[in-house]
Order: sequence, then structure tokens, then C-alpha cells
Amino acid sequence: MSSPKSSACIRQEFLDFFKAKSHEIVPSSPLVLPADPTLLFANAGMNQFKDIFLGSRESACKRAADTQKCIRVSGKHNDLEEVGLDTYHHTFFEMLGNWSFGDYYKREAIAWAWELLTGVWALPRERLWATVYKDDDEADALWREVTDIDPGHILRFDEKDNFWEMGETGPCGPCTEIHFDRTPDGCGPDRVNANDPGVVEVWNLVFIQFNRRSDGRLEELTAKHVDTGMGLERIVAVLQGKSSNYDTDLFTPLLAAIERASGRSYGQGEDAVAMRVIADHIRALSFAIADGVLPSNEGRGYVLRRLLRRAVRYGRKLGMTQPFIHTLVPVLETIMAPAFPELARHRESVVRAIRAEEENFAATIDRGIALFEEVAGQVRKRKETVFPAADAFKLYDTFGFPPDLTLLMAGEQGMSVDKARFDALMEQQKARARGAQKGRLAGADDDLVADLIRQGLKTEFVGYDRSEAEAPVIAVLRKRTDSGPGAYEPAEQLAADEEGALVLAATPFYAERGGQVGDTGTMEAESGRFDVSDTQAPAEGLVFHIGRAARGVLRKGAVVRAVVDAARRGRIARHHSATHLLQNALREIVSASIKQAGSLVAPDRLRFDFSYYEAIPADRLRGVERRVNEHILQNAPVRHSTTTLKEVSGSDIIALFDEKYGDTVRVVDIGGFSRELCGGVHVGSTGELGVFRILSESSIAAGVRRIEAVCGLPAYELMCRERDILGGLAQRFSASAEELSERVDSLLDENKRLGRALERQMTSKALGQAEQILEQSQNVSGIRLVAAVVGDQSMNAMRALLDSLREKVDSGVVVLGSAANNKAAFVAAVSDDLVDRAIHAGKLIDQVAKVADGGGGGQPSRAQAGGKRPDKVDEAIAKVPEILRQMLG
Repeated sequence: MSSPKSSACIRQEFLDFFKAKSHEIVPSSPLVLPADPTLLFANAGMNQFKDIFLGSRESACKRAADTQKCIRVSGKHNDLEEVGLDTYHHTFFEMLGNWSFGDYYKREAIAWAWELLTGVWALPRERLWATVYKDDDEADALWREVTDIDPGHILRFDEKDNFWEMGETGPCGPCTEIHFDRTPDGCGPDRVNANDPGVVEVWNLVFIQFNRRSDGRLEELTAKHVDTGMGLERIVAVLQGKSSNYDTDLFTPLLAAIERASGRSYGQGEDAVAMRVIADHIRALSFAIADGVLPSNEGRGYVLRRLLRRAVRYGRKLGMTQPFIHTLVPVLETIMAPAFPELARHRESVVRAIRAEEENFAATIDRGIALFEEVAGQVRKRKETVFPAADAFKLYDTFGFPPDLTLLMAGEQGMSVDKARFDALMEQQKARARGAQKGRLAGADDDLVADLIRQGLKTEFVGYDRSEAEAPVIAVLRKRTDSGPGAYEPAEQLAADEEGALVLAATPFYAERGGQVGDTGTMEAESGRFDVSDTQAPAEGLVFHIGRAARGVLRKGAVVRAVVDAARRGRIARHHSATHLLQNALREIVSASIKQAGSLVAPDRLRFDFSYYEAIPADRLRGVERRVNEHILQNAPVRHSTTTLKEVSGSDIIALFDEKYGDTVRVVDIGGFSRELCGGVHVGSTGELGVFRILSESSIAAGVRRIEAVCGLPAYELMCRERDILGGLAQRFSASAEELSERVDSLLDENKRLGRALERQMTSKALGQAEQILEQSQNVSGIRLVAAVVGDQSMNAMRALLDSLREKVDSGVVVLGSAANNKAAFVAAVSDDLVDRAIHAGKLIDQVAKVADGGGGGQPSRAQAGGKRPDKVDEAIAKVPEILRQMLG
């Protein structure tokens, strides 16, 4: 008996089959697509073709096929909660797919799917079932005509099962699904689409003919398309004769590595669930990080943080308390890198990012679990089943526990979480942190954009070599003043002082993209003037000039003279070219593995975020700054050219992970040493930058650094300010600039000496209060309590006084409070015999500090805390007896 096909072989046979059917084999898009209100990660093969389906972008080919990297963890398609509990859901998966862009339709899609499954892969026909949408008579008839499927195996279902949508809005249409029956004796129709692991969906053929609007209505697309998706993990399980995706060669090496690391066997029960979760999550983490996403507290980064922390917690259930998840990356690489070489290229970055995140979480996970168990114990003691939302929020806010992790842990103990209250607490926190975003489009504006695209409206960008142009106004949008959906509504004109947006047939204004801010300027027509305060592109080829009618009336159809603020544009261009030079210098001098993680190109500065795991030493940072200035002095030419995206693969041209590229791309080449895909505006030669200065280098998240810098006039102005400051200090110290450092060091040394003397004096004063404080001791339920306010003593002085009092109190509790430096401070000590009676200094001091709007903790016998309200110290100390009584029960 021949051995089953490998997953690599199956993947390749799929691509070869459709290549033979005149399909162009295209690369997978990155997991991160450009900003989309409905999409964090690519969750289907068609995501990268959405603009084609909507009609806003032409495709270079009529037929395409690929294997697409996908992650489903949020929104309409969210498989996270099922992962590990069953054997066929995943957060990361590969979607094999073939597409027709207005070319073939249902007949060919159905016939070719059947040919591949039953001809090339020889799946038994009697084991295959086809489902069609309830009203799709055409698909039903084609299954009977172009295949030899058993007609009794063709079933109809409603929207829930056989109408496919990418998200809440966007391209959609009826679909026909192919299911494989792997039950021992064959199944009946009642087990199809019944979430039965014995009857698994292997292929979904979607016939995209509609666009779903935000109000739920469907509108016909101008062209009909085919979008098919077949999960590689599922078809591999079918072809390898496995009942579980995790038993295929896509997962077994990972599971074996987890077995070795944990010393446990993969079988049934909780250990098997934990191993499946870890094996699944390492795939999603590794691929997302390789594509440039890093764990953080926002957006996509927070999704990764949730996944990693879930995996860490499941590792704890396997007895693994040390960081281990990063050790699985090389194992995954052996499985997947032949098809996805980015895993090998970015191995070091992936390993370091995961390890850093594991180490960060390790610092809080045990304390968080202890808090959870303590609160859960109190809930059980009260014979309740709801874990308090306030404590769930504390686990999130203080210990970094994602909400779904707390829900999981509560569920394991038969509890739920008051999710409505938790969400309210989260919203309160977001409201405190949320900043206004002026001039942005609301999610409901998707319909408005779709309408403009359907009308065939497009804006040609003509601003690479000029800052002025004449063009007709093809759409007028008025900013809403009512409570209707979206930020804008169509209009025929804008009158003076009305806010809105103009769409032109052609524009020299650059719309915000790739980190470069949008242009500002003016538009003049015979009938009025419009001041542009921002420029945005809500869809490919559609540009909104956002602003206010300054005088007169701006009408649809009017010809305007669009004038960009050229001086501002020049500063932006200089900072954009400087950003390219900065990235090149970082990769040359610091590490070739550095990847851009975000940027801002503005007229007054540039900001460059990049993947790196430690602070850059000052000497290297100076070297980076020097290298950029060397390139400026060379006055190297900045050249632009176009090429195909396919030709970029494997070259030294840098492409950004979250930027959108069409089939034809623009390359910015600076002196032959910096080559990047970029649609932004740049200088003509590096000498135009003048001078380059780094302002700061800092950490913004685990594994992500940020450099802020300036060039041109902002850099010159910075040097002038520094010169003035240096001159002023030199005059005040009666020293030359060269002598300033020595003078400052001398002053600092003297300040430290005086500080130590003052500390000794305060400590001596505090110790002198010991006897007086002991006289204030009181009896609380048979326990000697010494609780006192000690004025404005420093924390060090209070600790010394605490030690002195402990020596004088054989059995008892000591709590001290002070108000110094506009803060409250507390210390506590508990004698060993009372520790044995469950009196915990850390828990006691935490309750005391809360009175002063603070908190703290420590060991059972000794602890300290702080507070934001020094005016509450007296009240806090006065409550110590009551708090102690509560602890005694």
C-alpha cells in the first residue's frame, strides 16, 4: 500500500491543476491588508481581490489561483473558541483558492472542482455531497449536468450555510459547498451541514454577484466572479485518511515537540486540548510576526498577545512554567518554510518576539492566577456562579489577562463573567484614552464609497512632478450635521463655511497613505474657493479632498484649480526621503533583520517604528545619524521606476507588510543603496534634505522601537535652539561649553552628598518617635496593633522606623503612614506568629492604601504601598483597626 500524499504534495497538485487551466499562480498576500474597518487579518483567499470585485481596480489576469495565509480570530469569522476543543478549527490556516474575474462562472467552477477531487485525487464519488443555496436553481442543475454526483447528494440550504459574505459589508453571493463523508458506514443528508466532524466541508465555491451594504441591502455587481476556498488542513486530513487535522503532517511534528517539552503524551482529555491549542497558536503567531505584526495592546497586536497568553496558560496546564513557545518556531519552519520562505527569513525576529512576550507575561501570570483563584474561591463560598466583572477587569488591566482567558478559566470552574459590566468598564477606559480623529471617515461611509465606485468615479493622481492642476469636480460631499449614518452625504454644491469633501477627476494632492500625511492647500473656481485641510483615499483611485468652502459656492461639474501648499509638501517630501535613508542606515549599522513596523511622515518631523528588541546604544545611534548625513552630502539622485509585483519577490527591494500594492508597483531608488516600494512624494536628490538629526529612540512595545527625527529647516531650527540653550547655560555657570559637563557633574555630586545627609537626619528623627508611637498601640481582637501617621517622613526613614518597632513588638501588627512629596506612603509588618494566623501584611497594606487612592503589596510579614491622595493618610491609618478585624473574620 502506497504512503499517503504529503501536505506539500497536495498543495502543489492543487496549484498545478489550475495552472493547467490557464490560471496565473499568484503569491499569498500578507496576513495584514491595508486598513479595513471590517478586517484585522486576511481571513479568506478573496481579501486581496476585494477591490477587483468592487470594480475599483482592474486585474492583470482573468484567472488566478493561490494558497492564502489566513487568520480567523474576530468578527463574523471567528474560530478562536473552538480551537483545541475540536479537531478541525484553527486560528491560522491555508486557503487554497481559484478565482475568475469576470471570466468563467458556475459551470467551470463546479466541473473543475469535481475533476480535481474525483479525478486527480481519486476521492470516492459516493462519499461526496454538494450543497447549494436554496434559490440557486442554476447551480443545482449544473451539478447534475457537468458531474456524475449522485443526484440524491445535492442538498439545498439557506443563507446561514450557503450564502457567503466576507464581513458585515462587502462582496458576497450564493455558494455551493462540497462535503466529504468519512463516517464508517456512510451518512444520510441529515448529517451534512450539521457541524458533524464525520462529515466535513472541504471546498466552498462562492459566486460573487452582490455587494452587501451597511444597511443590509444587496446590490448587483457590474461583473460576476468566482471565488473558491478549500482549507488545506481539512483536505490533507481527508487525503491522508485522518479523522483529525492535528493527526496530519502539518501538525504532528509540532505535537511531538510539545510532548518532548512537557514530558506528557498527546492522547485524549485536557492534555490533548492544551497541546492542540499550543500547536495551533504557534502557527498564527509565527506567520503574523513574520508578516510584521508584533504583540501589543492595540488592534492586531492585541490579537497576537491574546493568542500567546492563551497558549502560555495552556502550557501551565501541561506543567511548563518556563518560556517554551518560541522553541517551536524552528519546528514549524521545517513544515512550512518551503512554501512560505518568509518564516526562514524572519526566524530570528519571530523567535525573539515570542520569547520577549512570554517573558513579559511570566512576570504576572502566577500572581494573576492566584488572584483569580482567590476571587473564585470567594464566589464559591457565597454559592454564586458569576465571576465579578471588576475583578476580571483587574486581571486584564493589572496582570495582562485577556478577557477571553478569564472567561475560559471561569468556564472551567462552572462560572460565567458579567460580560456586560466588563465591557462597560473597558469602554470607560477607552473613553478616557480615546483622542478625537478629525476628518476621518466613519464605518457607515462604506456605502457612500461603494456608490461612488459603482458610478465609475476615479481620481487620477498627477502630483509627483507638479503641485497645481486644473480638473472638474466629479462629486461633492457635505459633512453631516444630523444623526444620519456616516460622516458625509452626497450634495450638489457646498456654500461658504460649509464643511465637506470634493472629489476631482485628477488631483496633485497626495492622499494620506504609507505613513505620509495628506496634502493641504486650496481649490479655486470662478464661483468660489475651497480650503483643503486633509486628503484621504477611502478606496483605490478615489480621493477625498476634505475641508471647508472659504467663499462663494463650489458646485459639482465646476472646473477648479487645485493648488497644493508647496512649502508644506516640500517639508513632507524631505522627511519621507529621510525615512528611507534612516531605514537603510538602521539595517546597515544595527541589524539587517530590522523591519518597518509603522511610520509618520509629516512636515515638522518623521517617526519610524521598527522591529528590534533592545535599546540601540548611543554610539550606534550616532553612527546611524552620521550615515544618513553622509548620504545627504553625496547629493545622490532619487529615481522612480515601475515594475511588476511579481518581479519584486526575491529582490533587495523593501516592501511594507501592511501596504497595498497593485499589479504594477513604484520603486523609489535613492543612490542605489536604498530601494523601496513607495507611492509617496520625495525630493529630487538627497542634498535637498540639508541636515538630519535624530531626536529620540525609545521602546513603544515589546520588540518595537521608535525613532523620531527631523531634517531640513526643522533640523536647523533644532540646532539653533540647542546652541542658545548651551550658550545660556555656559553664561550662567561662567564656563565654556566644553567645561559644562564637568561643572554639572560636580553639582550633582554635591547634591547627592546633601541628600544623604538629609536622609540620615530624617531617619534619626523618625527613630526618635519610636517610644511615643508605641504608647499609641491598641488591642484589636486580642492582637497588639501599632498604627500611626509619621508626618512627612521618606520611605527609607519609615522602613528604618518600622524595623525599630518590629524589634520592640514581639507579637503584633505595625502600620505606618506618611505624606511626602505630594504622595501617600505606607509600610506594614506582621510578626511571624500572626502570619501563621493568616494575617498577611501585603493584603493588609493594599486595603489601607486604597483609602488614599492607591495600592501595593508584598510578603506576608512585610509590605509597602503608595497612594495618590496624601490628604487621606490620616483617614487610612484610622481605618487600620477595622481592616484588621475584617481579616480576622
